[in-house]
Amino acid sequence: MAKRNKLTQRQKRQVSSNLKKRLSGKEVGPADDSLLPSRAGLVVGRFGQHADVEDEQGTVYRCHIRRNVEGVVCGDQVLFRPGKDQTLNVSGVLEALQERKSVLTRPDYYDGIKPVAANIDQIIVVSAVLPSLSLNIIDRYLVAAEDVQIEPVILLNKVDMLSAEQRSEIEQQLKLYADIGYRLCFVSCKSGEGIEELAALLKDKTSVFVGQSGVGKSSLVNKLLPEAEEAIGDVSDNSGLGQHTTTAAKLLRFPGGGNLIDSPGVREFSLWHLPDERLIWGFREFRDFLGGCKFRDCKHGDDPGCLLRDAAQQGKISQARFDSYHKILSGMDEQRPSYSKPPR
Repeated sequence: MAKRNKLTQRQKRQVSSNLKKRLSGKEVGPADDSLLPSRAGLVVGRFGQHADVEDEQGTVYRCHIRRNVEGVVCGDQVLFRPGKDQTLNVSGVLEALQERKSVLTRPDYYDGIKPVAANIDQIIVVSAVLPSLSLNIIDRYLVAAEDVQIEPVILLNKVDMLSAEQRSEIEQQLKLYADIGYRLCFVSCKSGEGIEELAALLKDKTSVFVGQSGVGKSSLVNKLLPEAEEAIGDVSDNSGLGQHTTTAAKLLRFPGGGNLIDSPGVREFSLWHLPDERLIWGFREFRDFLGGCKFRDCKHGDDPGCLLRDAAQQGKISQARFDSYHKILSGMDEQRPSYSKPPR
């Protein structure tokens, strides 16, 4: 698919002016007899250069996205003009984005920071005992959630596969997250454990599932919304990783209230775009110890007078989380494009 050319500064100023006019209810440009008057809508699907937009009556229109409207994602509140001829596959036009209350983003090597979903209330970090439970991967998602200031919930799926002894061990591992204020949810699509609790957690909120392939996100969607009929991929015998199944972003509605955004863009998050100080801020229990180290440029490793290292040694913060922070930090430099690496 061909990429859109970037707008010039003059074009951006014109876009900004047109946007203000549209948001105030004024029509911009020549009249188009094929379109109905502008109205508010919610993006419930994104497919290339098109978006499915739902109006306040619940009718969904497939719309072209204007060239000057960038970064449209599920959850966006927008202004659009439905097409009069609804026999056409694509007939409406999405004209403007409304202001977002939150946006989930991820870095892209070619396009910088890209939005993934908008107006999110909570991020459900889905992990599972198969392929394997990784606290470091959970930490990466938590940092991403903290960075965009959207409340995360940690969900452990497939708990029916655990013996009583394994369950006790994993609950003890995850207790460190409950101790620092994160909510935990233990779920099994097979046995039904935790499904009602999860449904209550999602009610009347806009949520998004994040997690590696194979942790059962599609199975959870099907359990919560059987009519969604999400494709489910198996876990590879060779790699131990799941096969990614979501191919288009969509917003799913719960009959009792609440939305769930399902997008291929939230399978995994890289953190290489974050400054080092933003990364460490993403570990919420570290914040009380930041700024008090002996040296202003403390790397929180072997530096003398490091309050964070002392806190880990004294059990005031988790040694596992402290080690996880350094593992993420060391990996970030390897992932960063050479042009974006900050000076050390």
